[in-house]
Amino acid sequence: MQRWYVVHTQPRGEPLALANLENQGLETYLPRYLKRRRHARRTEWVPAPLFPNYLFVRFDVERTRWRAIHSTFGVRYLVSNGELPAPVPHGIVEEIQSCEDDAGIVVVSKQAPFDKGELVRIMTGALCDQVGLFDCATDNERVFILLDLLGRTVRVRVPLETVSSYA
Repeated sequence: MQRWYVVHTQPRGEPLALANLENQGLETYLPRYLKRRRHARRTEWVPAPLFPNYLFVRFDVERTRWRAIHSTFGVRYLVSNGELPAPVPHGIVEEIQSCEDDAGIVVVSKQAPFDKGELVRIMTGALCDQVGLFDCATDNERVFILLDLLGRTVRVRVPLETVSSYA
């Protein structure tokens, strides 16, 4: 019976490992999402591995020469439990695949911890005890808060863990 397994790749070696595993006739899956990249004052959204340094490979452990995976270019090792590869629980890969859009990109829905306009308090740091309005979440665990400082509204970015609901 064919199952999904996890392959640990070389750093940034997912495309190389993917191509070489497919050349061996194995079914592979590298989930990708859109990641924001900033460079030279430009911001762009680029596809990036959902799980850096990991990809999935599907095979029958009884019928496939799976030990050859260990010596495949781009692969560090096949994640194992003792001597045998550790299978991914049923339904996990299929659930990830069901979250893909038409371009094959996994849509990561990041639920904002607060509603836009909700009153929040900054609990630590230089702006400790300031109360403001939640504006939005960014993609790297930071949030924007609108604070009233010196008679004007200022938009500040702070770590998510420093903000709590104002009660």
